[in-house]
Amino acid sequence: MNIPLRNALQQAQHLGLARLDAQMLLLHSLGRDPNDRAWLLAHDDDALPTDTLAAYLALCQRRAAGEPVAYLTGCKSFYGLPLAVDARVLDPRPDTETLVDWALELLAPCVAPRIADLGTGSGAIALALQSQRPDAQVLAVDASADALDVAQANAVRLGLPVRFVRSHWLDGVAGPFDAIVSNPPYIRADDPHLAALTHEPLSALASGADGLDDIRTITAQAPARLAPGGWLLLEHGWDQADAVQTLLRAAGFSDVGSRHDLAGIARCTGGRWDG
Repeated sequence: MNIPLRNALQQAQHLGLARLDAQMLLLHSLGRDPNDRAWLLAHDDDALPTDTLAAYLALCQRRAAGEPVAYLTGCKSFYGLPLAVDARVLDPRPDTETLVDWALELLAPCVAPRIADLGTGSGAIALALQSQRPDAQVLAVDASADALDVAQANAVRLGLPVRFVRSHWLDGVAGPFDAIVSNPPYIRADDPHLAALTHEPLSALASGADGLDDIRTITAQAPARLAPGGWLLLEHGWDQADAVQTLLRAAGFSDVGSRHDLAGIARCTGGRWDG
């Protein structure tokens, strides 16, 4: 028996789903744009076929078990770009757009900037930068062949000429770059929040006892790959800004500072290499 769309949404919320998640999954099940929530409001009396309801509730159960909505729909919008994502890569977070904004601001005076995005995952940062700076030479780096497959497919579909290389951070990557940007793993290995992120690749999340192992590696490698006046910009955890600033200053970076995300949290830290 068919039921109205509003009843399907109520069933999802009884499973514990947030209303936004329930709406996005219902739109996906109906073959509509996951962001077309206004359509749902206008059609909440429409009948939902039984087979569509069954498929929808199956997605809702997976979401209730912690699977990201982006993996269930296969798509995530980042900096206005529709990215294909799946369990091979981290689900791009809106907070990471802070890093893109900062990089674009710093590179605004630079003609044809050379940029490296380390740990590119789905390609979110690299593709966002390339889309905003068509003159840039963007290199996306990842140690995971699976991640690079996802990122390269996104680049081809979006028609963006990002180059890709498989590497552990900057090993074998020569430079020089006007900016090196990265959203590396930064969660402590014993952080209890990791238990809620089991659907995402652990290698893209955890980084040693204090969460800073990969940031230390990048900070040590970056000076040899930056052009004079080039910038290193790093995303990090909500409570790591001071520690990352200390690492950058100890490595010889100047103009070290942090940027806040929309929630007012110091989300990214960077510094300039004077060479």
